[in-house]
Amino acid sequence: MTSADVHILYENPDWLPGLRSGLEAEGLRYRLIEVHHGKLDPGAAPEPGVYVNRMSPSSHTRGHEESVGLTIEWLAYLEHYGRRVVNGSRAFGLEISKLRQDLALRRHGIRTPRTVLAVGRAELLSLARDFDGSFITKHNQGGKGLGISLFRDARELEAHLDSGSFDPGPRGQVLLQQYIAPKEPFITRVEIVDGRFLYALRSDTRDGFELCPDDGCALPSAAPDVCPADGGAKFTPSPLTAEDELVKSYLRLCAAEGIDVAGIEFVEDAEGRRYTYDINGTTNYNSAVGAQLGVDGMREIARFVGRLLRQAADR
Repeated sequence: MTSADVHILYENPDWLPGLRSGLEAEGLRYRLIEVHHGKLDPGAAPEPGVYVNRMSPSSHTRGHEESVGLTIEWLAYLEHYGRRVVNGSRAFGLEISKLRQDLALRRHGIRTPRTVLAVGRAELLSLARDFDGSFITKHNQGGKGLGISLFRDARELEAHLDSGSFDPGPRGQVLLQQYIAPKEPFITRVEIVDGRFLYALRSDTRDGFELCPDDGCALPSAAPDVCPADGGAKFTPSPLTAEDELVKSYLRLCAAEGIDVAGIEFVEDAEGRRYTYDINGTTNYNSAVGAQLGVDGMREIARFVGRLLRQAADR
């Protein structure tokens, strides 16, 4: 074996401490590969071991505009040489496109809000006029709830476009999505690792939609408590279990779509209908909720990686 058995592709160091602690607790040697500026030689085989993809679709907000594109090339390179990648190219293809997420959810018979994509002002307004009721905008390549705004009709969106404050996100791809008024003011996030349900948590939406659960999230000062280090009341355990039919459908989706690690989010309306709208591959965990439930999400990922290494050694 090399000096490192686990190789972590990343661009945001704030999302590494939990994973590093988990790997160290499992006695696994690792190295960090910052995917921002770099180089690849397709004629030279990558080092052996398991590779963990921790690239975020929100990397452009941290000055790493090149990272997503470079990660796509990294994954192609690693998979060409048969390296095992946790959340490889198929999972990452969903991670960087919420439209593809919607298609994947539809393939597995999972209810989603009406979702459409547009590039350009005229196209956005044309689609907005087709919505019956409120809708939200979001970046097709998003993360941390970036680009999400709620509008009652096309006229409100037009005024926002004219204000000069509208951000179309990377590549200018904007989603319009049916707004689902929740039965209660929270969304539910289901955490999955290696085909297993870890737990579910509730995220309070009353202060906005930027709901990254990680302790290290850096969010705008307008919503300073969205990601409190102590968990606060923003994130609480959900009573959802592995026996829930929606959870079972998520597990089937992950198995079929090549997703090793995910946090999948849904909202329930007043009639009890549950709409799934987001699949987070670069999932993060809230330490306060994990402590309440006795589950360390990053330690579970580290154990999964350890199993992969042992399987490779047996072969």
